[in-house]
Amino acid sequence: MTDRLKALADAGVSIWLDDLSRERIETGNLAELVRDRSVVGVTTNPTIFAGAIADGERYDAQVRRLVEGGADVDQVIFALTTDDVRNACDVLAPVAAATTADGRVSIEVEPTLANDTDGTVASAEALWAAVDRPNALIKIPATLEGLPAITAAIAAGISVNVTLIFSVERYRAVMDAYLTGLEQARDAGIDLATIRSVASFFVSRVDTEIDARLERLGTDEALALRGQAAVANARLAYAAFEEVTGSDRWQALADAGAHPQRPLWASTGVKNPAYPDTLYVTDLVVADTVNTMPEKTLLAFADHGDVTGDQVTGKGGEAQAVFDRLAGAGVDLDDVFLVLETEGVDKFKASWTELVATVQAQMDKAEA
Repeated sequence: MTDRLKALADAGVSIWLDDLSRERIETGNLAELVRDRSVVGVTTNPTIFAGAIADGERYDAQVRRLVEGGADVDQVIFALTTDDVRNACDVLAPVAAATTADGRVSIEVEPTLANDTDGTVASAEALWAAVDRPNALIKIPATLEGLPAITAAIAAGISVNVTLIFSVERYRAVMDAYLTGLEQARDAGIDLATIRSVASFFVSRVDTEIDARLERLGTDEALALRGQAAVANARLAYAAFEEVTGSDRWQALADAGAHPQRPLWASTGVKNPAYPDTLYVTDLVVADTVNTMPEKTLLAFADHGDVTGDQVTGKGGEAQAVFDRLAGAGVDLDDVFLVLETEGVDKFKASWTELVATVQAQMDKAEA
């Protein structure tokens, strides 16, 4: 464990790795990251699985068996990915036992269902049953159709990672969906202490989209605001989280054993080389949050990241001032978040297409 990562963990930030492969599990690399790099959780997505399956021979024997058994491509994907997540959950089980909040491994519902509430609920139920580990999290997108699916999954006692959150307005709707699900679970007699959730608030994509608009505007006022929107947006989200967890509605659920839905900073790899490569870690340090990082960002922070105390609490007013200046400079923020969500869902679906193509190629090879 490096001193910098330990300092981050000591500040109350849970470090989750945004990557998973069978090689990481079987070689002991994941266990090593947990032991030596303060990693206490894992997130996955179809693109991550596609890369792992394309690059690794460790899947070949299982693919061959599944093909011989008559499985189609969707069944093969389901088997490969749920096996990896189940095994990763087992690696992280001691963390889950020791911390209760961490030791979690996320797997996404099928992305083509992003605008299908009933289909999303069915996919979440199937994944939850197949992984069959209490420290799994089922990723559900925060689309308008995803909100009732989040409520239904939580109400059924399924732990959820809500993904693709870009705006504070949608984040508030996500928190409401979570609380509604908890209320329904409580009324159904489900032990609320068994339910966990995080809300994945995307960071770097906000700067990418808004910076491009600022550069098109080209005024001195606009250009001076580059690189500020993403962190400000996340800080506003945290202020909303504090408001909700300070409410009487939340307190009643907490009294019944519920856990807060922790904010998770997602998409924290810095895409603009002009910015510090640890920007979305250093500037978003605050207790009881999760930062999920690609390995490149994790290693960069281990090498030269700084922890200079809480960078979020009490900065809602300062963050709102940034957004006021963005609007004043001519940035249509409503359109920004609409574009980001639309692109996010499109990328979500494209990553599934990539995974299907990758697995189909492996199946074709197995049949040859």
